[in-house]
Amino acid sequence: MSRRLARETALQVLFQRDLTKETLITAEIVDCWAAEFVVPEASRPFAQSLVDGTIAHQEEIDQTIASFAQDWTLSRMANVDRNVMRLATYEILFCPDIPGRVTLNEAIELAKRFGGEESAKFVNGILDRVVASVSKVEQKGPINK
Repeated sequence: MSRRLARETALQVLFQRDLTKETLITAEIVDCWAAEFVVPEASRPFAQSLVDGTIAHQEEIDQTIASFAQDWTLSRMANVDRNVMRLATYEILFCPDIPGRVTLNEAIELAKRFGGEESAKFVNGILDRVVASVSKVEQKGPINK
């Protein structure tokens, strides 16, 4: 299974949605992009789950990004950067089976491939703080009463 191709597919769908303000993202749209990236059939459900999860939790994701993006509003961010960070933040917050550092590295690679000259550095700076904040919460563990 190629998770990188699935992430690229999810990014394209989220980018398109952000650009067109499309509210309904169907499996057909994800399949269309998956075909474009030659995503193996076994990886397509992962792409779909990334898209669905990111959209379902976008408000919380955007709040998280905004809280770590000093002097930047989401609307000022490049569309690619914003959606790379949304996708990665979804993984970091809601996919505990994927290590945060793996997600961070994948996001940096997406930013290098699809973003501008400074995208990887920008994405890394914000997502590194998101990963660190989640790690701190995990380190505290459950509260025993």
